[in-house]
Amino acid sequence: MTDTPVDSSPLTYPFERPSALEPCPHYKRLRETKPVADIRMPSGDHALLVTDYESVRTVLSDARFSRAATARPGAPRIGTEPQNAKNLLSMDPPQHTRVRRLVSREFTARRVAALRPRIQSRTDELLDAMKRAGPPTDLVPALAFPLPVTVICELLGVPLDEREQIAEWSGTVLSTVSLPVEQIIAAHSGLATYLGGLIAAKRAKPGDDLLSALVSIHETDAERLDEEELLHLAITLLIAGHETTTNQIANGVLALLTHPEQFEAVRRDPGVIPAAVEELLRFVPPGDEATLRIALEDVKLGDTVVPTGTAVLASLASANRDARHFTEPDTLDVTDTARAQHLTFGYGIHYCLGAGLARLELEIAIGTLLRRFPTLRPAVPAGEVPRSSGRLIHGVTSLPVAW
Repeated sequence: MTDTPVDSSPLTYPFERPSALEPCPHYKRLRETKPVADIRMPSGDHALLVTDYESVRTVLSDARFSRAATARPGAPRIGTEPQNAKNLLSMDPPQHTRVRRLVSREFTARRVAALRPRIQSRTDELLDAMKRAGPPTDLVPALAFPLPVTVICELLGVPLDEREQIAEWSGTVLSTVSLPVEQIIAAHSGLATYLGGLIAAKRAKPGDDLLSALVSIHETDAERLDEEELLHLAITLLIAGHETTTNQIANGVLALLTHPEQFEAVRRDPGVIPAAVEELLRFVPPGDEATLRIALEDVKLGDTVVPTGTAVLASLASANRDARHFTEPDTLDVTDTARAQHLTFGYGIHYCLGAGLARLELEIAIGTLLRRFPTLRPAVPAGEVPRSSGRLIHGVTSLPVAW
């Protein structure tokens, strides 16, 4: 076997999606013909896009692919905005190990489980309002947006009356090509200033919320979070805690509405809901790629040698459709429990910290919606459902439904 050189003609990234649900056909072609392909990112920097399941999992878990290196001066980046924040997503061990351990001590499965009654009651409130308003209703502002943003604000102790501004800042920060870099930097600064003030308020008057607990770690523990780590951790939790779930609720419901037999399988048997959530995460994830990494030494992926210093993007969405790992990957099957091996939450040390919370919200939101609205249907043709573009996280921006 010979090492395959990287192609010298880069593809322009990100790829266009044909519709809200269909994956870009480039991914399938690349998996079959060039699973490690040269791309040019919106910043103008080059990277290698990895698209097959095994190689993606290697990039996510192999210590030779660094996240910390992406924050170094002059490092390749996806968009034009600076990538030097001191947050959990841009750390390698041992710093990552220390911060993740401290956060995990407070962001526990027990804390998440304790949110179940509140998530259920908030879902019921939103669906009550949706029923009173009558059809047609846009499911994004009716359920998909307000539920996750309420949950993460209450978890962190962020006032709910700030949620619209927070959502605006978050959406801007996650842009890659759709907004000017100055606007992205200003949004990040606005979010940092706001959360910095909130941290100061929690320090003066702590509550029983997660942000107060993280402030306590910063203040009192021998092994503590420094001020910058604390601030950027709050930003990461706030953005990731609602953006991904908002998009995934809408993506998942649209997928079920356009696959009536799958919709009926979930509606008929509530016991299917956990498996259905995993399959929807695999089939229509809220993002295509994992965060960028840099190769710290030459690494062989399949037949390709990735040179030291090369930027690498691992495609989660493409890996989730790899026929060498999943049977009939382009078919939605909510009853197939083997689909839970998807990589939507990542793999390895950077596996999504909030995966348990996201799963809980998705199970409650989708399960309750289908139970209370068994005749739910799209109010517009699926091809007319608008979707976001130019963002790291994507989904439908409006989902009109009737019943």
